[in-house]
Amino acid sequence: MTILPGSTVVVKNQSSIYNGYEGCVQRISGDKVAVLMDHHTPWDKMITFQMKELEEKTTGFQYYPPKKGK
Repeated sequence: MTILPGSTVVVKNQSSIYNGYEGCVQRISGDKVAVLMDHHTPWDKMITFQMKELEEKTTGFQYYPPKKGK
């Protein structure tokens, strides 16, 4: 799956304090991804991760759910 701006992602890095938290991708530059952590976290902040630390979330809550019929 491809991670694009607007995608809902989960942090998958056992050594990160953000492991397991969900956020919305705001921008991508090279291998760096800016993720807005707001809805499912105790704070509102933007954090930069490496692409390999993230996994796209396709079930449950979605910041921008897919349109019906697509």
